[in-house]
Amino acid sequence: MGKHRPKGDGMIRKRYDGRWEARIVIGHKSDGSPIFRYAYGQTQKELLPKLNRLKEYYADMNMTEASLMTLGKWLIKWLDEYKSPMIRPSTITSYRRMITNQIIPNLGEKMISQVTTRDIQKMYNKIKVSGRVDVSKKHGTELSNASVRAVHMLLHEAMDGAVREGLIPVNPTEGTTIPKLGRKEKPVLMESQIERFLKQIEGDEIWYDLFYTDLMTGLRRGELCGLKWSDFDEKSGKLQVRRSVRYEKKEPVIGETKTNEGNRVLTLPKSLIKLLTERKKNAYSEWIFPNPFFPEKPFNPSIAYLKLKKILREADLPDMRFHDLRHTFATHAATNGVDPKTLAGILGHTKASFTLDTYTHVTTDMQKNASGIVENYITDIFGEELKPWQRNEKTDKEQ
Repeated sequence: MGKHRPKGDGMIRKRYDGRWEARIVIGHKSDGSPIFRYAYGQTQKELLPKLNRLKEYYADMNMTEASLMTLGKWLIKWLDEYKSPMIRPSTITSYRRMITNQIIPNLGEKMISQVTTRDIQKMYNKIKVSGRVDVSKKHGTELSNASVRAVHMLLHEAMDGAVREGLIPVNPTEGTTIPKLGRKEKPVLMESQIERFLKQIEGDEIWYDLFYTDLMTGLRRGELCGLKWSDFDEKSGKLQVRRSVRYEKKEPVIGETKTNEGNRVLTLPKSLIKLLTERKKNAYSEWIFPNPFFPEKPFNPSIAYLKLKKILREADLPDMRFHDLRHTFATHAATNGVDPKTLAGILGHTKASFTLDTYTHVTTDMQKNASGIVENYITDIFGEELKPWQRNEKTDKEQ
């Protein structure tokens, strides 16, 4: 059994290489032996402030052997034991990819309690330049600002968990600088382009019905493919969004919507009510959009994505993601006066602030329209010929 030295106990000694070394006890292993942290200096005077900072840094900690695990092991443990039960499988896959491809190759072997803010900043800088794994090249390629920020958010949350577990005293991601998220204009289909898009698939009841439904509702593709006839009430014109679909190894996986707010009821436009009512008359599956070859299964969202790309090419329209059809719906809805809170509810966003932030370009136009309305209102009060500032000038002359 090792000697149980009191926590916080420190000592200073001169090393054989001439430098000075300070160490303090920050905790103990299961056998009672102390866990040390060290600081170094060229002189004793230079070392004393470092020793005091060490004591202050670990003042409220009582480290155990768990603090000696590597960052890589903690991230895997955190993901498997803390996060997996609470997040979607697709999110788990995304997190695991970032841990494996970006974090572990750079800091995975370092003890979690020794990872510094400087270490993390160096990693962010490195992965920005060469963090994207490209199997066709020997070296990684540039990682987007959004991807670096995603790595930061994952690591920040994992390190917060380590603080709560008493593995580290503070979160070393605090104080790092991450790339700004440059706002890109989201591609949307204009009215004439929507008409051309639908004209391209006119007469194809599978694709026309699917894409028309998406353009009229702004559903995510997994939500769209997850619709059942039991979700549709033609009398009230309502459609309930209850689930989301994805495929793994050619088999559908039925899950919940992306957020709690994703489970929502939509009031449909008359044209869509009519389309779905007619489609229901010839329904041969519980799914509104079934797999054509296996009608007991829902449509595969990935096939819908590939079909979208083909339609856009054939109609000579700009290339875009399936998610941009959602942006198309939201942009036209906002432009035509749907308020952000209502739009957030339709889209299944957790917060209206996210909707506002996402569609800033639209809400700016709405603000311009609002200013025009205010101007017209003021004009009605003072008259077209006599503006408020002119009225003041006239009053001054009269006085």
